[in-house]
Amino acid sequence: MSEEENKPKRTVRMTLDRKFGVSEAPERRPRRNDDERGSFGDKPFNRGDRRFDRDDRRFDRGDRRFNRDDRGDRRDENREDRPFNREERRFGDRPFNRDRRPHRFGDKPFNRGRRDAVTNAPVYRQRPEQKEAVDENLDEAALEARAAQIETVDDAASTPPWFKRLIACTTEKGREREGKFLGEGVHVVEELVKHHREIVISIYAVEGFENEPLIEAINDAEITMHVLTEEQMKRLSSTVTTQGIIAYCNIASKKPVYEMSRSVLTLVDAVQDPGNLGTLFRTSLGFGSNGMILGRGTVSPFNPKVVRGSSGTFLRVPFEFDVDLVDQINFLRSKGYTIIATDLHAKQSLREIPSHKLRKMAFLVGNEGAGTNPYFIELADETVKIPMSSELESLNVAVAHGILSYEAAQIQEELK
Repeated sequence: MSEEENKPKRTVRMTLDRKFGVSEAPERRPRRNDDERGSFGDKPFNRGDRRFDRDDRRFDRGDRRFNRDDRGDRRDENREDRPFNREERRFGDRPFNRDRRPHRFGDKPFNRGRRDAVTNAPVYRQRPEQKEAVDENLDEAALEARAAQIETVDDAASTPPWFKRLIACTTEKGREREGKFLGEGVHVVEELVKHHREIVISIYAVEGFENEPLIEAINDAEITMHVLTEEQMKRLSSTVTTQGIIAYCNIASKKPVYEMSRSVLTLVDAVQDPGNLGTLFRTSLGFGSNGMILGRGTVSPFNPKVVRGSSGTFLRVPFEFDVDLVDQINFLRSKGYTIIATDLHAKQSLREIPSHKLRKMAFLVGNEGAGTNPYFIELADETVKIPMSSELESLNVAVAHGILSYEAAQIQEELK
């Protein structure tokens, strides 16, 4: 037997004075006073080692021991030991590189890379901005106000009667009362002198007017030519800038011949723009139309803007004006004409109408904004549409009339 086995065994007895299931709590750490407590942000011990209960929370909102102004007391070994200054630092300031200009909206501090959407977008060329064009035409109200001015006492004594008659022709009422109209401009006067000598009464030009060929044509036609001052010419002109010559003419026109075997006419419903009506006259002359019938509500063909818009050629197209279109449609139908109206909802084009109906045709074109009167469309024998892209709803009345006149001229050639 070994020596260790021969030693007597010792028994250790312990008396337990704790309750069963209750562990002995470690000694509570003493509270620190205010002098020992660190400033906000210090971590004096590990969070896993903290001992507290709900009743002893020293950081409860109602028992805070720090002030917001003390937040700058935090210290950092790598930073200069100085308090926080609110005026020096503001929200959004950058802590590094203070000399750098702050970033603003629209700045590009770095390359954002290729933008395919922008790179592949189409580029549209734009014209440089231009000054707004000045309307060279004077409206009817301005012309009437200017004509009424000569009726005052002061002007009545200084204005000769012959000049009053000229001024009266610048308004619609004056033209109806006098039975005369004015043709203004070099091309208009040349057209009137060359093709309508019988209606020209006299010519008025400013002193120093220089157009030898036109002056020679006027002398050859034995038309009296008078001289006006610049101020007098401006009072007669319907434009801001005058061309220095005006023809004084009788109102006259030729009626269309309705008994022809083949014929193309145009019925005009309440077209009020003088420029559009002037274009209708030029188109009709260009494609060999046999005449135009101007319904009530349409601008007068002797309006100075219509005369100038047609370059004076409106008198070479036979026409009637201020006509009741209902009576005229019935009259033309009795003469064998096919009344053809343009309609956006039509199912056929002009070429799809049987050829025997196109020997004598009358197109019905309407107002710029409202279009043709629906009642007149119901009276028409056929309705047609102009084939075009669905992106556009309708065409200008003068453009639509030009397309139909071109097709009608081709059809008439094929029917010969």
